Amino acid sequence: MTEETPGFDEKPDVPSGATSDDAEPKDALSSEGASPAGDATAAAQVAGLTAQLDQVRTALGERTADLQRLQAEYQNYRRRVERDRIVVKEIAIASLLTELLPVLDDIGRAREHGELVGGFKSVAESLETVAAKMGLQQFGKEGEPFDPTIHEALMHSYAPDVTETTCVAILQPGYKFGERNLRPARVAVAEPQPGATQATPDSGDAADDKESGGPEEG
Repeated sequence: MTEETPGFDEKPDVPSGATSDDAEPKDALSSEGASPAGDATAAAQVAGLTAQLDQVRTALGERTADLQRLQAEYQNYRRRVERDRIVVKEIAIASLLTELLPVLDDIGRAREHGELVGGFKSVAESLETVAAKMGLQQFGKEGEPFDPTIHEALMHSYAPDVTETTCVAILQPGYKFGERNLRPARVAVAEPQPGATQATPDSGDAADDKESGGPEEG
């Protein structure tokens, strides 16, 4: 009988000429066989991330458009509020100046009669200065053509020295605030004399010929 030597394990039979390194190609082949599945998984992940990125970009574009539209609406609202505020302010100032017109008329009449003296003169001039700073403008002058949009004719006459309807006297001055007429100028107007014609050189020569008996015959 053959006795077994203790402490030595049996090794598998290895063909002659073969080494332990010959087993490594099998592992390499197995890893190479698994690479196509890994590439497909990575591609799917990239595609999913790309789709999510597109969704985020679309949502960002929509939110940006909403923000721009909201900002434009806010700017339009601010402009409307500012325009309305200016209009309300102008209406309030025009109303106040309209109430002051009778006082300014009294001041004007007092000045014409030489009654604007002393402390009353200082107060009156201060009031006129404040009204002018607020934008009140007086209009209406003698000799200017009559304009029914800004003049109100209270008296009418004829004059030989005018060629069109003309304001010959300002009975009460007109006032305006900006483009707003607060009161028309009340005036006396004169129109050209009916039937009055201007002499022309031709008519003068004809009259001379008539007085001399007409042109001499040759």
